[in-house]
Amino acid sequence: MNVASKTSARPRIACEISADRVLAGKLADSGGVVDSVAVRELPPGSVVPDLTENNILQPELVRKAINDAVGSVAGRLRDVVGVLPDAAVRVVLLDFDTLPSSPVEAEGVVRFRLKKSLPFDVDKAKVSYHVQQSLGGLRLVAAVALTTVIEDYEAAFRDAGYSAGVILPSMLAALGAADGDAPTLVLKVDARTTSLAILDKGQLLLFRTLENTRGVTITGEQLAEEVYPSVVFFQDTYHTNIERIYVAGLPESGGAAPALRAQTGADVRELVANSQLAANGSSVPRWRMAGVVGALIS
Repeated sequence: MNVASKTSARPRIACEISADRVLAGKLADSGGVVDSVAVRELPPGSVVPDLTENNILQPELVRKAINDAVGSVAGRLRDVVGVLPDAAVRVVLLDFDTLPSSPVEAEGVVRFRLKKSLPFDVDKAKVSYHVQQSLGGLRLVAAVALTTVIEDYEAAFRDAGYSAGVILPSMLAALGAADGDAPTLVLKVDARTTSLAILDKGQLLLFRTLENTRGVTITGEQLAEEVYPSVVFFQDTYHTNIERIYVAGLPESGGAAPALRAQTGADVRELVANSQLAANGSSVPRWRMAGVVGALIS
């Protein structure tokens, strides 16, 4: 599992496996925009995102969906960025004064810190982290998931004929589509979770994944109510206000704008912009594309 935000070796194909669909996209040869997207719906119960249990319950259906979706955009390319459901991966921000220079020793320190925040044995997990500089020390963005869960998804890609050398949880992937130069709140809703992140000056300052029992039927007022405590916490901690809000995962993201704007005074817009997609258009709505687009254009 790799949570690095930028790498020159990043594949030009990304494929997101969700509870209800498989969505694939390809980065244009010139970079900067996604020029083709394909989606295949999954029957209920095919994928059940979870931190501790097997996620892929109908592997043959998932394999076929990956094969069809990726095959329609990838051509001969076989390397993909695998984008996983947020409910399958725990993302934690950790603050350190320093870390050992040895990668092995540093990972040991990170794993020790993670022990108390996980519902599973960290020794049976894959851990990846990205280091940010912070005032007086380091802030790590750590992604951790059971090895058996990650291997479940890796096998699904492999059985479909593809290699997922880079794997990201959906929300971290989606952040690649956001402009985080000013205090920015990113919200992404899916069938099981509401994920939120706050960025400023290109740094990730807050990350939370909340259980979402309403799925994509959640109203703008309900969404605003759910994220309000996190917004207040951020404002009290950093003594600054949210200036911009990006929303992804809602069929009518504009419906959330009035409540979120009333709550924060911020500008509210859809996370995936038309400028991030090729002009030839796509039948896939932008609100579904955040994980794939962000993974490719970051």
